[in-house]
Amino acid sequence: MSEPVPGAGKGLLDSLTLLAATLVAIAHTRLDLLSSDLEEEREHVFALVASALVALFCLGVGVVLAAILVAVAFWDGYRLPALAGLAGFFLVAGLSAWAYARRQAGTKPRLFAASLSELAKARQHLVARS
Repeated sequence: MSEPVPGAGKGLLDSLTLLAATLVAIAHTRLDLLSSDLEEEREHVFALVASALVALFCLGVGVVLAAILVAVAFWDGYRLPALAGLAGFFLVAGLSAWAYARRQAGTKPRLFAASLSELAKARQHLVARS
């Protein structure tokens, strides 16, 4: 005898219901991935901002104290050259830090990269099944 075909006894309404349930499950999975991506990005940005603020505060205090120390050490003989050298050094260091930050901001991975790759895999799988 012939083997029963899966879904042969189901009607069109049952097939459409199954299709709708599958589409809802796919949408739920994708929204869950997007939610995870947003949560990761929020935590990453918060940690980055917090550490940057702490670092800037500590570096700022250190720079001011170092500049005062150098100015006091060379107060009698080389006060102006010492202050000019410190100013030049800090300007170059600041510009270098700014360039580094701009480069780092440009190399950040795309937002929702994991979700987009999962969607691409799903699309390829569906195209391959057709």
